[in-house]
Amino acid sequence: MDLADQLKNLFPDHEPLPEEKAEEVPHELYVQKEPMICKFEKRKGKATTIIEGYEGSDEDFKILAKEIKTKLSVGGTFKDDSIIIQGDYRDKIMEILKLKGFKVKRVGG
Repeated sequence: MDLADQLKNLFPDHEPLPEEKAEEVPHELYVQKEPMICKFEKRKGKATTIIEGYEGSDEDFKILAKEIKTKLSVGGTFKDDSIIIQGDYRDKIMEILKLKGFKVKRVGG
């Protein structure tokens, strides 16, 4: 006996409202004219890739960070208007950003 049947037993006169399906609109990221900076650093002896220079909202940048981390299956964080990815993934990140329509500038070798 599922929940709907239990509710019918408790409230026999109740007519359930038809369910409305909300359409999800995909979120559009703000694509800027200035290039984003993709650089490599070593922090505490570990390689990190840092992406900076996004001019859109922080929410858009967080969505972009999550998407990059998911596609590359790596750890990372969003801090101080920059995305910090664990490891040296500059080439792959630049490719992902270019496919999304961003201009990217490689810094640091």
